This record gives sequence, structure tokens and C-alpha cells, in this order.
Amino acid sequence: MTHAQQTISIALLVSSLYLVLFFELVPLPTIVQKEIIPVLPIWSLVSFGAWLLFRLGWGMITFRDTPEAHAELMAEIEIARADLKSKGVDVD
Repeated sequence: MTHAQQTISIALLVSSLYLVLFFELVPLPTIVQKEIIPVLPIWSLVSFGAWLLFRLGWGMITFRDTPEAHAELMAEIEIARADLKSKGVDVD
């Protein structure tokens, strides 16, 4: 099963479960049926957005630089400086 098929099947399962609850095919207490079930899609979108922001922040906190990339970048900067100095541009 590919990742796309797995994602589609999970989405269909979750949406069918939500529709069963929304159309009251499963008896639930009235307070749950009238106040919680209708806002579940909005709550799930907000929760998903918060989770994505957390993952982005965590990725920024734990970002690991590689010494090779730093050395390569510094070498490119020196080449650019030398090129600009040869053209008469002051870069310091």
C-alpha cells in the first residue's frame, strides 16, 4: 500500500466516522451531539495547525549545521569578495 493510498483510506475512515456522529446514527448525549460534534472539524484544523507550528519550531531549535557546509559557504564568500575586489568594489 502506497503512502497516498494509506492517507486516503485514513481520511475516508475519519470522515465516515464523523458523518456517523454528525447524522446521529450513534446515540450520544444531547450536549455532546449539539455542542461538540459540529465543531470537531474546526477543532481538528486548529489542532493540526498548532502541531505543524510546533514541529516547525522544534525543527528550528534542533537545527544542526554541518561544518562542511559552513566551510563551503565561507570559501564561496571569499571567492565572491576576491571577484568584487578585482572589479574595484569595496566589500569590507
